[in-house]
Amino acid sequence: MGPHDRVLITAALPYANGNLHVGHIGGSYLPADTYARYCRSAGREVLFICGSDDHGVPATLTARTEGCTPREVVTRYHEAQVKDFQGLGIRFDIYGSTSSPQHAAASQEFFLRVHRNGFLEKRRTKQLYDAQAGIFLPDRYVTGTCPFCGQSALGDQCEHCGKDQDALELIAPRSAITGSVPQVRETTHWYFRQDLLEGKLREWLAAKESWRAPVQNFALGMLKQGLKSRAITRDLSWGVPVPLPEDPDAEGKVLYVWFDAPIGYVTFTADLLEERGQARERYADWWKNPEVPIYHFIGEDNIVFHALMWPAMLMAEGTFQLPANVVANCFVNFQFPGHDEEKMSKSRGTAVWIHEYLRDGDPDPLRYYLTFIAPEAQRTAFKPDDLARRTNDELVGTFGNFIHRTLTFAARYFDGKVPEPGIPVAEAEEVQTHLKALPRLVGVELDAFRLKSAMGMVMDLARMGNRFFDYQAPWKQRKEDPARCATTLHTCLHIVKALAILSEPFMPFTSEKAAGFLGLSAGERGWAAAATPLEAGRPLGAAEPLFRKIE
Repeated sequence: MGPHDRVLITAALPYANGNLHVGHIGGSYLPADTYARYCRSAGREVLFICGSDDHGVPATLTARTEGCTPREVVTRYHEAQVKDFQGLGIRFDIYGSTSSPQHAAASQEFFLRVHRNGFLEKRRTKQLYDAQAGIFLPDRYVTGTCPFCGQSALGDQCEHCGKDQDALELIAPRSAITGSVPQVRETTHWYFRQDLLEGKLREWLAAKESWRAPVQNFALGMLKQGLKSRAITRDLSWGVPVPLPEDPDAEGKVLYVWFDAPIGYVTFTADLLEERGQARERYADWWKNPEVPIYHFIGEDNIVFHALMWPAMLMAEGTFQLPANVVANCFVNFQFPGHDEEKMSKSRGTAVWIHEYLRDGDPDPLRYYLTFIAPEAQRTAFKPDDLARRTNDELVGTFGNFIHRTLTFAARYFDGKVPEPGIPVAEAEEVQTHLKALPRLVGVELDAFRLKSAMGMVMDLARMGNRFFDYQAPWKQRKEDPARCATTLHTCLHIVKALAILSEPFMPFTSEKAAGFLGLSAGERGWAAAATPLEAGRPLGAAEPLFRKIE
């Protein structure tokens, strides 16, 4: 899909029951922020929406473990997540909370519309019950073995093979609360008849040829197996109450977290517009307007919900447009030098926590590295030694070095100003031709969500700058051919400008510093401005190192 004047971007809502690690950031939030920053720079009107997923089992389990209330848990971790995102320069337009009264009302209204449209069915059903704890066990309170792949799994979805399932299907189930073997008892729940929408979903997904293959293939594969009706209520006290007061079976029931969570995107949009002085109802200008593409950025464990269940919910409700793209990254594993890759895990010490990294580490090298290893088509591994090597060789040695040497030379021999270009030079004209085309070329990659490729093009420009500087040897030209030396520096400073602008989606803090060296105002940093050189005579600031070496 081509560029649009307005875009709506969402990033998956993280559970508010724990801290964020690099796997979370590399999977969903960094790609979403990178694309949102590019769209803003390109002059598009952007709403970038996210917030914490407060309901469901994760928060209640953490509350049980820590001896506090779910509200206390989600408030604490919501604030911690905000701090982590800010530290990494991930700039949402709003970071909401699904435990707000506004969200409860919106979710209940959505539920009722789906109910009225005939896509919900009340059923007497069997569910696992922990007699020791005295409660029915929602799916994520149950652990066991996946019947499809034989790996350990929770009761709603297997993290290894990605298939969603019923907790009753697990082999050797255990209660996550007491560890006891649960009983099977009867209860009542409302089921979402997503099976009635199989044909519409298949037709919609088959047309998404521009989607990443893992997303489309997984979703179509699930449809081939056939969709089941899915229970969308739970026996819990923490959540959005089922809005059927006239039905005694609704007492004590809340909406399934994966029913109410994606509605949070809509709630937060309305919250944001209200904050900006508009009517909440104006959310429809974004969510019900086919001229505004909606892009969901998620991790691979959310594909089943965002590519199947959420679109089915939207179809069942009937008034919303469907997402233009579901951009999913695969998992980021962890690998110590000399060891095999492992899944990110707090208990095994194989997670790099954002709040710990930010105590000593700079955000942009992490953003750069996570984009470089982005698991756009398959799982990849975070390697601490590789992060250090790429920071030192590529960011310090290539990107930072080129900008520093160019500005230092200009300060020393051109009075700290952009020189008037001298005689035409073929090599310099080749560079200028490349620079004129580069914003569009990088933009094409970004609009196709090939973020790693786009960032590679920016880094290639830094390499080109160093090669051009070395080949032209301005330290010699200064004595032998001053006019040619002026052309060389004028061209190098244009490269610096392009790097400052085109690096902003990937490394915003570095971009801000580099733009400051050139005295570029906010209005001079638009995406297309990277194609035009700096005007002669512009005063330049003193260069400082952009990156620190990692020892």
